[in-house]
Amino acid sequence: MNVAICNPVSWPEVRRGSERFAHELATALLHRGHSAHILAAHRGRRTTRVEDGVDVTLVPRLPERRLDRRLYEQHLTHIPFATRELRRRPPDVAHALHATDAVAALRWGGPTVFSYMGVPHRVAIANRRLRKELLQRALKAGAIVVLSEHAAQAMRRWLGVDPQVIAPPVDLATFAPGDGRAPTPTVLCPADRSEPRKRVGLLVEAVRRMDGVRLVLDRRGPAIAAPFVELRGLDDRAALAAAYREAHVAALPSWGEAFGLVLVESMACGTPSVGPTAELYDRPGVGAAFDGDDPAELAKALERAMAQADPDACRARAQDFSAERCAIAYERLYLQSRR
Repeated sequence: MNVAICNPVSWPEVRRGSERFAHELATALLHRGHSAHILAAHRGRRTTRVEDGVDVTLVPRLPERRLDRRLYEQHLTHIPFATRELRRRPPDVAHALHATDAVAALRWGGPTVFSYMGVPHRVAIANRRLRKELLQRALKAGAIVVLSEHAAQAMRRWLGVDPQVIAPPVDLATFAPGDGRAPTPTVLCPADRSEPRKRVGLLVEAVRRMDGVRLVLDRRGPAIAAPFVELRGLDDRAALAAAYREAHVAALPSWGEAFGLVLVESMACGTPSVGPTAELYDRPGVGAAFDGDDPAELAKALERAMAQADPDACRARAQDFSAERCAIAYERLYLQSRR
């Protein structure tokens, strides 16, 4: 099967969220004998390249600063270029990871699957011009998918759509247990510190309340004047995997998180996690759910996760989210969408 995974931005320009999802899913589909490539955009002319074994087609990305200042939905200018590329090289299925790509795929007219990568909410739907209208059009795709039951509940409530749930893929080969646990109790948070929704400041205040605990954060962003904070390069996957193995717990105290891939990547390395996706924590030893606002309560959740850590249970839970399982689930959906 020939699958085009469509997203406005691609790996490695961004190595988080939907960009990582697209790369991991494409890799898993290739391993299962399919033809999968990524369709994204960049500042420049149309080009093709190979990123870590995955074919990537990049169409032009026009400047959108004026649109952004007027609070229009992002990546609007991506629609005509993506539509033209799909017509130029029609796949068997277009798999869109953003509403603009879903609209482009629907304009193309072939089988379309739309994976909504966030958590629908009234505020998030209404805070950009044309976002609601684009989303309404995107939801006409042949199949709608979200990443968790939590996101599915929100989609039913705010959009009146009952989606399918397929968790994102985790690279269990890269993120695997190993040596290197730090002698000092260590909390790791590889989230983007510039994104307010990740609430890294809340985590800093929580760790401040914990005696003798070190906090490792991504170095990109402003300096943090706290002796217990270490800023480190975590963009490289090998470095990130080593940091997971070194940590005693990974934390993602974010708001509006659809899944929280870092929470399961940490488990895959044998390290428990603390985050808002309660359905991840279905057994002892894998971590704890937290979605509150009190740094003292977050500190307690981190301490509890470290005290009850079970590396084998963490690894077993992470295997429920393997890239192969994700690819198999999407294979079924692609076949259904073509009927």
